[in-house]
Amino acid sequence: MSYCSSMASLLSPSPTVLLQHQVNRVCVTVSTNITSKISVRNGRWHDLSFVTKAKMAVEGDVLEKESVSVNEGANSYSDFSLGSQNKCESVLAHLDYGVVSVHHVGILCENLERSIDFYQNILGLEINEARPDDKLPYRGAWLWVGSEMIHLMELPNPDPLTGRPEHGGRDRHTCIAIRDVSKLKAILDKAGIPYTLSRSGRPAIFTRDPDANALEFTQVDN
Repeated sequence: MSYCSSMASLLSPSPTVLLQHQVNRVCVTVSTNITSKISVRNGRWHDLSFVTKAKMAVEGDVLEKESVSVNEGANSYSDFSLGSQNKCESVLAHLDYGVVSVHHVGILCENLERSIDFYQNILGLEINEARPDDKLPYRGAWLWVGSEMIHLMELPNPDPLTGRPEHGGRDRHTCIAIRDVSKLKAILDKAGIPYTLSRSGRPAIFTRDPDANALEFTQVDN
């Protein structure tokens, strides 16, 4: 199901809904207003307004949900859903310029040799010799990550090197898919390089390079 179809199915209540449900001696009033603008003009999003208003009142033993309404340019909610989906699909078609994959990630470093030692000798990445060193005005190296690359660039780093989150998953980071997290964990332990494990429980490990750039390594099956 496309993103547009998912949106249409999620936003499909009837204009007026009445719901009753038994509760125990509660008196609560909740009101919600949600507004979004979703229209397309010359390939850009503009002015179509979708407004949902919901009011729930719990009086004694009865929960009532009332006055769910839609206000927009279409004559009915079905018109809105269909029109929105068609316009969204039109925009997606207009923006189809042939995305293939992530080609490389650029990482800033203070000392190229130190970074190459980390990425090549600790992480085992191979250097791509195709980098046009004579044409680029700064030192650097290209490293293979599967069929993609990391581009090391010896340039001033505008980011602070201290005060960053201990867990790299809470910082901007580059994620590399690997086969065996436990094997990498042993490599980092041997090298004395600190790391943290995924907080979600999935097989993933986070560490930082010598310039405090956060790296994630997540285990995949294929």
